[in-house]
Amino acid sequence: MLLVGPSGSGKSTLALALAGLIPRDIPASVGGSLVLDGTDLQRLDRPALAARVGLVFQDPATQLVMERVEDDVAFGLECRGWPVGRMRGRVPEALAEAGLAGLERRRSHRLSGGQQQRLALAGVLAPRPGILVLDEPTANLDPAGADAFLDRLRAIRDARTTTIVLIEHRVERAWSMADLVLALDGAGRPIDVGSPADVAARSARRMHEAGIWLPAALEPPVEPRQTDGAPGRPDSQGRSEPAEPSGSSRVGIEARDLSFAYETGRPVLEGISLDVGPGERVALVGPNGGGKSTLAQLLVGLLRARLGTVTLGRRNPARLPAAELARLAAYVFQEPERQFLAERVGDEIVLGLDLARRPAASALLADLGLPLERFGDRSPFRLSGGEARRLSLAVALVRDPSVLVLDEPTFGQDRRNYERLLSILDRHLRAGTTLIAATHDPRFVADVVDRVITIGDGRIVGDERVR
Repeated sequence: MLLVGPSGSGKSTLALALAGLIPRDIPASVGGSLVLDGTDLQRLDRPALAARVGLVFQDPATQLVMERVEDDVAFGLECRGWPVGRMRGRVPEALAEAGLAGLERRRSHRLSGGQQQRLALAGVLAPRPGILVLDEPTANLDPAGADAFLDRLRAIRDARTTTIVLIEHRVERAWSMADLVLALDGAGRPIDVGSPADVAARSARRMHEAGIWLPAALEPPVEPRQTDGAPGRPDSQGRSEPAEPSGSSRVGIEARDLSFAYETGRPVLEGISLDVGPGERVALVGPNGGGKSTLAQLLVGLLRARLGTVTLGRRNPARLPAAELARLAAYVFQEPERQFLAERVGDEIVLGLDLARRPAASALLADLGLPLERFGDRSPFRLSGGEARRLSLAVALVRDPSVLVLDEPTFGQDRRNYERLLSILDRHLRAGTTLIAATHDPRFVADVVDRVITIGDGRIVGDERVR
C-alpha cells in the first residue's frame, strides 16, 4: 500500500499506530479499530508485535541505538533471540542490501543523514518482518541509492512474503509498485483508496488540489509558477539576477585547501578549494557520505577545518562571536529538531528576535502554511517532518541572513508547500542572499540554483553553471 497525503495529514501517525506505538508509547485519543490478521493490534503483546512489524521512522536517527553500524543491526536480531551464527551471516547481508557494505565498524552517529537512513533500513530489513512500514525511506538518499532501494523493495513486493506500507511524497517510481493507494486530505480524512489506476481516474484532481505529488503523467496542467518581489536584472541567458539587497550587504565565501575528519585516519574532506560569490545560488550534490553537510557547516563556521582556511565576508567564520555569526549566516540542519529550543512554535519563531521583526515572523509563518493561530501553541517536536522543516526555515529567514545554508530543504514537503517554499526563498534570493543548499532533489536544483558543485569521496568532482 502506498500512503500519500499533504504535510501534516497524519501519515506518520498512521505508521506509528500500525507499529503499535500509538497509543501504548505515544499518548493519543484513539477511536475505531486496527486489526492485524484478525486480532486487535492493541491486544498483541510487545514481543509478538515487534516480531511481525518493522518500522522505519521519518527521522532515522531516532531509532539508532548502538555505537557501531554492525552492532545496531545486530541489536534487533538479539532482541528477537537469533542465534549468534545466524546473526553473523545476516548482519553483513542486510548492510549490503542497504548499500552500507564496508562500513560495519563505523560509528553510527558519524554517518551522514542518508547513511543513517540506510542503516535504519538495514536494521528493519534484517529480521525479515511480515509487515514493513516505511516512512519516507528515500527522502535523504542520493538518486542512485533511492533507485537501488526501490528496486530492493520491488523484489520484496514481488516475492509476496511481506506486506509493505510505504509513505512517500515523491511517488514517480513507487506508484507503479503499489497494489493499493490510500490518499489522505489535509485533515487526515481519506480522499480515496483503491488500485493506483482507479484512484488516479477518480481522484487525481482532488489529490492535486490537496497538494499531493502525483506521477508526472497524472499531474493536471498548471500555470507556470509566478515569482514574488521586484524583478532583478536579466542575465545573458534571460535569467533574473538578484537585485541589490535591501538589508544586509552581500557576502561571499572563499575556501582554500580544506581538509576535515571526525575520526583520526578517516578524512571526510580533503583539499577542498572553492569560491562562492555574493548572491550566488549553489547546490552541493553527490552520493550519501560524500561530505556535503560537513562542507556546508565548515563554510559558515559551525565546524573548524583541520587544515586549510575559510573566509566568510573576509573573516574566519569559526572565530566570529556567536551573535555576530548568527547575524551574518543562517544554517538549517537536515534534522530540524536539532535547532529547536522552545516548547511552543510561537516562542521558537521569536526567540532572540527584535520586537520590530515580530510582525514579519508571524506573516512568514502564515506564508509557509504554519499560521500562529493554529500552530502557535503546538510543540515544535510534535510537528510533522514537513512542518518542522518549514518552521526551521522560517526561523532562519526571519533574521534576513546574508548567507543561507540549507541541508535537504525539501524533505517532507508536499507539492503546495514546496511551491510556497520556493516563492519565499525567491524573495530573499532576489534581494541578494547567498544560498548554499546540500540536496538530493533534482527538482529543487532545476528550480532554484545557478551553480552545481558535486562532492564525491570528500573531493570536488564537478563544478558547473546551470541554467
